[in-house]
Amino acid sequence: MTTNRTPAAGHASAAADAYAAGRASAVSAVTAGRAHAATAGRTSAAATVRVRLTLIYSGLFLATSVVLLVTVNVLLSQTLRTRIARVPDAPLAPPGPGGAMPQVRPVPLPELVDDVVGHQWETATLTVGVLALVSVAVGWLVAGRILRPVHRITATARRLSVSNLHERIALTGPKDELKELADTFDAMLDRLERSVEAQRRFIANASHELRTPLAVQRAAIEIGLPEDVGEIRDTLLLHNRRSENLIDALLVLAQAEHGLDSTGPVALDEVTRLIAAEAGTGEVSVTVHAEPLVVEGDPVLLTRLVTNLVDNAVRYNHPGGTVAITLSRGVLTVRNTGPEVPPERLGDLFAPFRRLHTTREQGSGLGLSIVASIAKAHGAAVRATSNPDGGLELSISFPPGGAVTTAGEAAGLRR
Repeated sequence: MTTNRTPAAGHASAAADAYAAGRASAVSAVTAGRAHAATAGRTSAAATVRVRLTLIYSGLFLATSVVLLVTVNVLLSQTLRTRIARVPDAPLAPPGPGGAMPQVRPVPLPELVDDVVGHQWETATLTVGVLALVSVAVGWLVAGRILRPVHRITATARRLSVSNLHERIALTGPKDELKELADTFDAMLDRLERSVEAQRRFIANASHELRTPLAVQRAAIEIGLPEDVGEIRDTLLLHNRRSENLIDALLVLAQAEHGLDSTGPVALDEVTRLIAAEAGTGEVSVTVHAEPLVVEGDPVLLTRLVTNLVDNAVRYNHPGGTVAITLSRGVLTVRNTGPEVPPERLGDLFAPFRRLHTTREQGSGLGLSIVASIAKAHGAAVRATSNPDGGLELSISFPPGGAVTTAGEAAGLRR
């Protein structure tokens, strides 16, 4: 049996193939960049390596000093005792007037040797102790100076994002191992920047080249075909709209995985209320409880995130069902009634083109994939939970550093 495909469906398939091809190279480059940055961050471990180097320097100094101290003092003690043993006894004093012999008092040279050697041990031990403390301070400073290029590499890796891929370490100095590491990192950034620029151009070209023919087709269908042709006209328009939605979803997904070009304060509570007001239908009731929350991010992508969440909750519901939207303490939660979702299938919800309760005509299977990609781009965590009586609960937890949770701060940013 032969399946007939409309021109719109052909453009949608081409969009999916083109997106997959463009995404493969860019994602591999971004993955390599993140892996390299993560490896640099782990291996630098600035404080730990600095402490270890300091301990190595001080330990080597202390060990050599102790060996030198013991060797010098032992040799000094042996030499003194050997020399003293060669000294002849003191001559006897002449007899006294009565012919009596005076008492001979030997010179206490062995006690003198013990005193000299003991004093030498005390002085050397105190000197080595003071120098050991000095060696710790000097070793700390020297280790910090040696690791300074590693600090620059780590700081650059942490700062990197799509908007500042033009930054480079540009390490100066002698051509040693650290200079070679910095140059290698800069070369990797060059390749990553070219890959991201190529993906950006691909997205822009795809947006124009794929949407324009679909707009022309839609106009030709609406104008060229009369309304009395029956289901043919409606079917063509349906496939045309589905292709446009699919291309739009693919481009949004590519943009989300591409990263954030620019960010700004977004009043997420206002966005949530506006979208919830537009999503209400007669068959499904939508309730909203949103506390003031301002998130640092892309306003277009964050709006799409909330739109997909609410649209998913309304679409996969049943007549008379409910959708409860809550925004509190940096967490956006959308809970809906509807068909039961097996817990083992929750991971499939965020995979592209995976559907649980829909067909191709009802959705593209990219809604929650886009949600997950946008959340990841903003550093937020996504969690899905099955409701015992059917339906789903989706939660987006925004990072504390990127959100303003108090009403006063939110009002100040809005002003």
